Amino acid sequence: MRFRAADIDTYLKAADYVDTALIPLMKTTWDTEVKTVTQAVEFTAQLADEMERQFHGRIMQFPAFTYAQSEPLSSRIDRLLGWAADLKAASFSHICLLTADGEWKTAENELDEMALFFVPALPLEFVEAKHRKEVMDGQLKQLIPFLSQLWQQKV
Repeated sequence: MRFRAADIDTYLKAADYVDTALIPLMKTTWDTEVKTVTQAVEFTAQLADEMERQFHGRIMQFPAFTYAQSEPLSSRIDRLLGWAADLKAASFSHICLLTADGEWKTAENELDEMALFFVPALPLEFVEAKHRKEVMDGQLKQLIPFLSQLWQQKV
């Protein structure tokens, strides 16, 4: 399910089963890396959409957590911990962060009990539209074991 009106009614009826929040982490910039960052944002958004489709009824995909490249990592972490506290209070047992920004790997131990899924971005602009689903499925297959392990943990 996604964070949109059409899905919220469904969520409210099935809240006991939707225990996982998915938050895409999206860096923005206008410096010389703008093309690479834009490709990473596009890739992360499409992978998050595919995860939501695959696990509809178990995952609620939230709007992207967007941050400027210049924002200090400590500030981003503090803001993200605020999101996590709200989601835990709303009965989400698992919070998954999806990103193509490798900097988050350096802060993984500061993310409380959130699961960080780092997937290096593939430049989708060079992948024909008919093959994008295959690419996303391949990436998702790599994440499924980690999600399964997360869901098997006691909360």
